Amino acid sequence: MMVAPNGNESSATYFILIGLPGLEEAQFWLAFPLCSLYLIAVLGNLTIIYIVWTEHSLHEPMYIFLSMLSGLDILISTSSMPKMMAIFWFNSTTIQFDACLLQMFAIHSLSGMESTVLLAMAFDRYVAICHPLRHATMLTLPRVTKIGVAAVLRGAALMAPLPIFIKRLPFCHSNILSHSYCLHQDVMMLACADNRVNVIYGLIVIIVAIGLDSLLISLSYLLILKTVLGLTREAQAKAFSTCVSHVCAVFIFYVPFIGLSMVHRFSKRRDSLLPVIMANIYLLVPPMLNPIVYGVKTKEIRQRILRLFHVATHTLDP
Repeated sequence: MMVAPNGNESSATYFILIGLPGLEEAQFWLAFPLCSLYLIAVLGNLTIIYIVWTEHSLHEPMYIFLSMLSGLDILISTSSMPKMMAIFWFNSTTIQFDACLLQMFAIHSLSGMESTVLLAMAFDRYVAICHPLRHATMLTLPRVTKIGVAAVLRGAALMAPLPIFIKRLPFCHSNILSHSYCLHQDVMMLACADNRVNVIYGLIVIIVAIGLDSLLISLSYLLILKTVLGLTREAQAKAFSTCVSHVCAVFIFYVPFIGLSMVHRFSKRRDSLLPVIMANIYLLVPPMLNPIVYGVKTKEIRQRILRLFHVATHTLDP
C-alpha cells in the first residue's frame, strides 16, 4: 500500500477510489444511467462541434466559442468517466499515484479553461450588444483563436502547481479517496504533513480563476442590461434572446462548482455521500445540458440540428 522512504513518513504508490460511499452494492446498476448521461453529453457536444464547423454561416465568434465549450465539455467528462465506469462495473478501484495526479490536473485545468471560455462568450455578447459597429473588427477569427489558446494556457498554468504541491506531501495512515475520481481537495486531506500551501493556493486559484471570471461575467451582463433597457421593445427581445443560452450555461457551470467547493470547505465527514454525488453531477450534468440548452434556445443551432436529423432520416428510409 505504501512505500516508506524513512521510518516516519510514507509515500503513496497508489490510491483507492471508493466510488459512491454506502452504495457499493448498487453501484453496478447506478452506472447505467451515469453512462447514459455521458453518452448523451458526448453525442450532443459532438453534434454542436460538427454543425458549427461544417456551416460556414456559423463561423462567427459566438458559435466558435460555443464549439470550444463543447470540446471542453467532452474532455472534462471523459477525464473521469472511463475510470468511474471501471469502478462501478469491474470493481477496479485502484489508481496509480501519477495517474491520479494526471487525472486531477486534467479535471481542474479543464474546469479553468471552461470558465475562461464562458468569460470570452460574455465579452462577445457585450461587444455585440453594446458596441455592435465594433464587433466585427474587435473579434476577428484570428483574435478568437488567440483567446481560445489563451484559455488553454491560463487553465493549464493555474493548475500546474497542484500536482507539484501534492507530490511534495508525505502520505501515511490511509490511501482511500472518498470520490469516484481524483480531486485536489480529496487527495491533500490524506497527507500526514502540513498542507496549508495546498489550501492557500487552492483558494488563490478559485479567487483568480472562478471568482474573477464570474465577477467579470456579471459586470458584462450589467452593462448589457443597461444598454438593452434603452432599446425598443422589439430590439430588447432580440438582444435578450441572444443571451439566454449563455446565461443558462453560466449557471449550469458555476452553481455546481460553487456548491461543490462550499461542501468541500465546510464538510467535516470525508465519507459523506453528498460531496461525491455533487462531484459526479458537476462533471456529467453540465456537459449534457449545454448542447440541449443551445439546441433549444439558439435558433440557428436548432435549425441545423433539425436539418441534420431530417437528412439522416431520409438516408435511412428504404
